[in-house]
Amino acid sequence: MSQSQRRTGLVLARASRVLGEEPYYHEFLEGLERVLTPAGVSVLVKVVTDRAAESETYEQWAAQGRVDGVVLVDLWPDDDRVALVNRLKLPAVVLGAPSAASGLPTVWTDDAGVAREAVRLLAERDHAVIGHISGPLAFAHTQLRREGASSEAAERGLRLLHAEGDYSYESGRAATAALLSGGPTAIVCDNDLMALGALAELAARGLAVPADMSVVAWDDSAQCQLAVPPLSAMSHDVGRIGELAAGALLAALDGAEAAVYQAPAAQFVGRGSTT
Repeated sequence: MSQSQRRTGLVLARASRVLGEEPYYHEFLEGLERVLTPAGVSVLVKVVTDRAAESETYEQWAAQGRVDGVVLVDLWPDDDRVALVNRLKLPAVVLGAPSAASGLPTVWTDDAGVAREAVRLLAERDHAVIGHISGPLAFAHTQLRREGASSEAAERGLRLLHAEGDYSYESGRAATAALLSGGPTAIVCDNDLMALGALAELAARGLAVPADMSVVAWDDSAQCQLAVPPLSAMSHDVGRIGELAAGALLAALDGAEAAVYQAPAAQFVGRGSTT
């Protein structure tokens, strides 16, 4: 593949229904392409059903010379995909915690720190029982968020209730229903779509937001601003994260030493879903 025809691959092992609804990867891809396209690098995206299919895709791409490098997302602790891309000699950039990257270039957000900040902000608003709806617990970033939120709650003498979702609207509703028996007065959701599901479940049960329950989303897409009430969020510049990943990938394609690129810190944006 010539310099002008370089291509990077992104494999997403998610349900296509969730990917169609969730804005995160749309914004991430926009940022990625803003940097890669002018550099003559196109992006090949493939959606698969599971990790085995993802690994098989890397094998095929390497054998066929389809891509020059890849971006790895949703890493697990001790993720075997890191060893796989090294074996295949595919330059790769990890979107996630450096602890899971095993020496590959990494673009990361301080997931534990942001989760702590969310709990701190709610504690300062006199919430003593807080629900946390996480993404899949297999993901390293989910574990970091849960650890950060739990540590902050323990230090402040708060009770933190946990529920696991899969980033879908429906899982946000189901997780909210499961949390309510514990008596939370605030819920933090690990993405915007689950936060929308939380709003719907609370409305269906006759609970007012924020009078009866505060809700905080994560990422802060346009969906947060359009929600009723508008959702407060731990706001990430997802497009900037995509730009950083693109720069890291270009460096990797040029043979640069692996580096860690830290994304701008998330900022709390208060809207109508919190008091």
